[in-house]
Amino acid sequence: MLLISDLLFAGGTNRATHWALLLLRLMVGSGFVAHGLAKLGRGPEHFAHILVALGVPFPALLAWATILVEIFGGAAFLLGVLVRLTAIPALIVLAVAIFTVHLPNGFSSIKLQSVDKAGAHFGQPGYETDLLYIVCILAVMLCGAGPWSVDGLIASRVKVKT
Repeated sequence: MLLISDLLFAGGTNRATHWALLLLRLMVGSGFVAHGLAKLGRGPEHFAHILVALGVPFPALLAWATILVEIFGGAAFLLGVLVRLTAIPALIVLAVAIFTVHLPNGFSSIKLQSVDKAGAHFGQPGYETDLLYIVCILAVMLCGAGPWSVDGLIASRVKVKT
């Protein structure tokens, strides 16, 4: 009986690694784009006001910088374009989020406070999700974007020509 895993991972670890890198890039990319578009949709000035409340210097500039890193960096992860370079500002955004917002809330990203007829009510999230993003980004930095990416396509064409 042929299993789905036999089809996906025929060729061994190398093919499994290709899938893993693609999945990591898709997760990071879609998450970053979604967060960036949400900030843009609410208005960069709204995010800048949050940064002011957190005591972050140059809030208007850093609000825009964060939005651009999230949207364009997320798109770069999705496509697998310059991921090792894109990872640096993405890691900075995540580190700032951990130390300015999430660290005081502890580790867990889910803080169930109560449940009533209206549904579940949650408290402020901790830094767990940011750490998961960081680990995904570090894995892609260490391994590269993989062959199913623009970086991989360019690398394969350069290899063929030499």
